[in-house]
Amino acid sequence: MLQISGQVGPAKTFGSVSGNTSNQIRLIFVDDDDDFREAASAELEDLGFAVTSYRDGAALLAAVGEGVSADVIVLDWNMPEMTGIELVPRLRRQGVRLPVVFLTGRSTPHLESAALDHGALDFVDKARGMPILARRVRLIVESSKRPAELAVDETMHCGKLQLKPRISRAFWDGTDVNLTLTEFNVVRLLASRVGDHVSYRAVYDCMHHVGFIAGSGEHGYRTNVRSTIKRIRNKFRVIDPTFAEIENYPSFGYRWGGERKVAAA
Repeated sequence: MLQISGQVGPAKTFGSVSGNTSNQIRLIFVDDDDDFREAASAELEDLGFAVTSYRDGAALLAAVGEGVSADVIVLDWNMPEMTGIELVPRLRRQGVRLPVVFLTGRSTPHLESAALDHGALDFVDKARGMPILARRVRLIVESSKRPAELAVDETMHCGKLQLKPRISRAFWDGTDVNLTLTEFNVVRLLASRVGDHVSYRAVYDCMHHVGFIAGSGEHGYRTNVRSTIKRIRNKFRVIDPTFAEIENYPSFGYRWGGERKVAAA
């Protein structure tokens, strides 16, 4: 669990982060707009969150490791000096593994794809409002707790593929594929249904949550699914140029070839 305290600059803390109840989600909110940050943090607190806010990435990085725990981080996409997309890898290098949600005033498939590629679990347009953000954050936190209730000690084997859910790592012929958490979840979904086609919608729900809406048009989310699958394939092909396990069924979705079995880790 991330430990954070000691805000830098005049960023204000909302809610009692250290004294949260078992049902209260501890949320870190980073946005350089003072008025928006204060209003959004206050609204999230009214919605039941314990919110600690920071004015920029430097303030958050300076606070890492100093005492206050959190469950999720919400980052503004556009910030001076260090953007949200630049902040995520720096947090990861400092050992921060909390779920990250991007908040933006410019929601496009390209930006969403970039966010997911950098390890974010969700991407929310500011125009959708704090209640929508709150619902998505709750779904993410609940999902992150769910593996502890499942048989995460099992290791899944599917041909050359080995999946270790406890650490969310995928190996191909013994080599770590270096998938992001989102990419791992997609591969796990496909491999768990080996030989069966999985719809674009099901893959997208796995990337976000059931009912998530993004992209343009009725089926705009397919662009993001294709982009994610392309990144996954490319990572496998770095290890094995002949990799061809992820097959496409045009206009429907994807499937994983091979034979699946589960063995105790």
